[in-house]
Amino acid sequence: MEFLEFQKRVYRQFGLNLEGYKEKQLKRRITSLMQSQGIDDFSSYFQLLVKDEEQLMRFLDKVTINVSEFFRNPDIFKSLETKILPDLVKNKPRLKIWSAACSNGSEPYSLAIMLEELTPGVKHQIEATDIDKKILEVAKKGYYEERFLKNVSPDRLKKFFKPHDKGYLISDEIKRRVQYRHHDLLNDPYGRNYDLIVCRNVTIYFTMEAQDLLYRKFSEALSPGGFLFIGATENMLRYRELGFEKVMPWFYRRAAN
Repeated sequence: MEFLEFQKRVYRQFGLNLEGYKEKQLKRRITSLMQSQGIDDFSSYFQLLVKDEEQLMRFLDKVTINVSEFFRNPDIFKSLETKILPDLVKNKPRLKIWSAACSNGSEPYSLAIMLEELTPGVKHQIEATDIDKKILEVAKKGYYEERFLKNVSPDRLKKFFKPHDKGYLISDEIKRRVQYRHHDLLNDPYGRNYDLIVCRNVTIYFTMEAQDLLYRKFSEALSPGGFLFIGATENMLRYRELGFEKVMPWFYRRAAN
């Protein structure tokens, strides 16, 4: 079985669209998984995924990339906290926000913490989605080892977390602010009228065509004047053609219709 056929079968069997991923990186990650099981052909590996749920979970975890921490790139999050969010709440008291490809939940919880400090008691709508159902369960539990909290200030750690086992649990109040659901960015429909969409360090794994498709869909999902916040490793070169205007590095506003 060739790699292209493997991709097609994975899509038909598991609903995971791999065609939008950069082939070289994707093939390297999958080959590494195959070698760990002593398998050297895609046909045998596909059969293993069909029969062994544990191996399928390992496959999904490896392919969908789960790397996240609270306030990742603190200087950039500071711009969000001091410029973008105040600008949004000035015009709309209750925001609708989407944390796309949210991984372990540290990103949407970071957003909830900042909004609680900026607008105490206001129940903003924060949606968080990911393609990996396993990592969504991790996010819902809200338990984090210290290494995920290195950018959390002592004051925030004391106010919004409580020690648990060898790490910390996010407070119930912050946990209630985030609603999680399964979503595939390449296949599933997008919501509408978001004031802020956060999708960071995800599109770098996709082809240029898939990136453009995602950015165009994000533009359509935003309210006029809404913001898209991307990762420090990413750059939207054709932002005007995709319906955006650049506000500052890594922040793009949906252009007026």
